Amino acid sequence: MSIAATINDHIKQAMLAKDKDRLAALRDVKSKILLEATSGSGTEVSDDVAMKICLKLYKQRMETYELYIAQGREDLATDELVQAKVIEEFLPKQLSEDEIKAEITSAITALGVSGPQDMGKLMGVLSAKLAGKADGKIIASLVKEELLKS
Repeated sequence: MSIAATINDHIKQAMLAKDKDRLAALRDVKSKILLEATSGSGTEVSDDVAMKICLKLYKQRMETYELYIAQGREDLATDELVQAKVIEEFLPKQLSEDEIKAEITSAITALGVSGPQDMGKLMGVLSAKLAGKADGKIIASLVKEELLKS
């Protein structure tokens, strides 16, 4: 079943359970997927595109959560965190730092990267390979750290 169909099923379940927070998050995801479907040439959104949309919405919720916490608005921060947790259910399991470092090491060996000047080449490969499984900022910082060692 596609991500869009799964989200539709979860919306129905949230409506029956009268779970307003979950319903709000799921409806937001569905609206972004529908917007993407109507803006493109086709009418169907692939699972990869839907995953990217979910990841983007998750990141937005977490950034807003951190902003609200910094401003002392715990009431609003809680709402954002709840919605982020709902969206997180549709994302693949995130890799740990150790798993990311292992991927970086294997990519360095495979590409024969020698120093910081090859960061772009390495990031291109790793970004494609770890898409949706790790945050790009974390990958970049770990790549920079590894390349400065060599």
